[in-house]
Amino acid sequence: MKTIAAEIRLAETRDAAALAPVHAASWQAAYGGLIPHRSLSRMLERRGAPWWRQAIVNRATILVVEYGGEIVGYATIGRNRTHALTVEGEIYEIYLRPEFQGIGFGRRLFDSARTLLRARGLKGLAVWALEDNDNALRFYEACGGVDIATGSENFEGRILRKVAFTFS
Repeated sequence: MKTIAAEIRLAETRDAAALAPVHAASWQAAYGGLIPHRSLSRMLERRGAPWWRQAIVNRATILVVEYGGEIVGYATIGRNRTHALTVEGEIYEIYLRPEFQGIGFGRRLFDSARTLLRARGLKGLAVWALEDNDNALRFYEACGGVDIATGSENFEGRILRKVAFTFS
């Protein structure tokens, strides 16, 4: 019997071409119908392989989930950008291709991101999710997040509320 294991590792420049379609598929699934079509399309177009390659070259911290030799998810992490929150780290993005959601890869990726932030000396972390993204809200609550703040994003004049979760 052959076993295929998922590996979580830091992204390398060779991963750029694979990250673009993972980003597109996961964002379409998460935000299609929530974010206006034109805004979502622009965000997806901007994040092609060259964008990912440059982010990796510029030393952005990007973790990838590799399964069966292909990238199926990613997380971007770093310092907390919201000064009103009392944590030092932040998961900026955490996404999986839709067919790989609900089987534990997201939790493993979240835990790896959290561990890496701690290893870099950052205490606690924050993550933001759109209030209408029920899957994300349930995921962060299941991970032990505390709903601590709200904010909003403007997409083509449509205001979408977002929620900040913190983790100690």
